Amino acid sequence: MIKRIKYNSPVILTFTFLSLIVLALGYLTKMQSTYLLFSVYRSSLADLFFYIRLFGHVLGHADLAHFFNNFLIILLIGPMLEEKYGSSSIAMMILITAAVTGIFNILFFKTALLGASGIAFMMILLGSFVNIERGKIPLTFILVVVIFIGREIVEGLFIQDNISQLTHIAGGVCGAFFGFKEKWKLY
Repeated sequence: MIKRIKYNSPVILTFTFLSLIVLALGYLTKMQSTYLLFSVYRSSLADLFFYIRLFGHVLGHADLAHFFNNFLIILLIGPMLEEKYGSSSIAMMILITAAVTGIFNILFFKTALLGASGIAFMMILLGSFVNIERGKIPLTFILVVVIFIGREIVEGLFIQDNISQLTHIAGGVCGAFFGFKEKWKLY
């Protein structure tokens, strides 16, 4: 039976398992490891951990519910995207989105950011480009932007919570950029 199980999406599965390990480590250390290594916040550029956090914040999650909410989306959409764009491209998109969302958080907020929701939103928007035709904008893309990004804008303006809507929007913008770039070869 084990021989029949295929590690079909190496980047997405590795990302998922790493995040799960980081969550378990967070529970074991009473979230100290998560704050030190897997949350991005303003700190000295001379601090080596700053650069680890800039990319590693997407591995950190506050709790199991936070982890499940992000990885439900990532595990549904990610394997399809990894098959379409390739493992190295998806890995690069994840790293770029992590850096962009981390930098946005540092520039605009004085709070710590953790979680893969920016990556999930990147994949949601990128997923709407899977069967795009050259020179045409898919209606699914427009609806995804209106529904997902529109909701984030409204919630960001009118709801006070611990969710970084700007991270979701920045992740979505990254996904749209990657979708247009890949389809129309914008280099």
